[in-house]
Amino acid sequence: MKQPKIQIRDLTLFYGEKMALNSISMEIPEKEVTAFIGPSGCGKSTFLRTLNRMNDLIPNVRITGEVLVDSLNIYDKQIDVVNLRKKVGMVFQKSNPFTKSIYENVAYGPKINGIHDRKKLEVIVETSLQKAFIWEEVKDRLHDSAMGLSGGQQQRMCIARALAVNPEIILMDEPASALDPISTAKIEELIFELKKNYTIVIVTHNMQQAARVSDLTAFFYLGELVEYGKTRKIFTTPDKKQTEDYITGRFG
Repeated sequence: MKQPKIQIRDLTLFYGEKMALNSISMEIPEKEVTAFIGPSGCGKSTFLRTLNRMNDLIPNVRITGEVLVDSLNIYDKQIDVVNLRKKVGMVFQKSNPFTKSIYENVAYGPKINGIHDRKKLEVIVETSLQKAFIWEEVKDRLHDSAMGLSGGQQQRMCIARALAVNPEIILMDEPASALDPISTAKIEELIFELKKNYTIVIVTHNMQQAARVSDLTAFFYLGELVEYGKTRKIFTTPDKKQTEDYITGRFG
């Protein structure tokens, strides 16, 4: 396994009185794709959101344990959450373009971070859209509304928007679940390219997708991490019967 980029130590999360994650420990290596799988409501999206403190936005959430990114505990009082979310970008299940032009969507993050030079912004927008495999489709319509893009294009544009602030880690919460098979294939191809430069963590309910795109797979059930390891091993010779039952479709 490569150098760990994220280390999770004994992480427990409560919504009010309800325990949603129970004492999770794992290491996520740099520049690989790690997939979280498991039935609906098993805690995988909740866990993903602990990695850039998105759960801070939900009332009555209590977290114990540590999440270290590059050896720094992101739950430390001194951590600047805005900077953290620049470093750890997020792509959501449903594409969420702003009702602005394609250009303004991608330039939004850099502008917030103080970049206003037009030439610089143009370079960032073009580079980000190229990295997200969508430049050729939109280069002649950058000033058209992003709402005019297809679902798959919107999702790739949202990935470009996440890339525009130069993150090191990209979290993806079921990024292809609302897309048709052709758009899904494009997103998967994109993930494969992006891992050369970024650490990627993806939640997916599609096990074939996890098998195709990830290097490592973590299986969650009822807020617990049941098994974690190389994707090939998890899908062919898992250690736990529960993992095998889920992967072979006996439950879930």
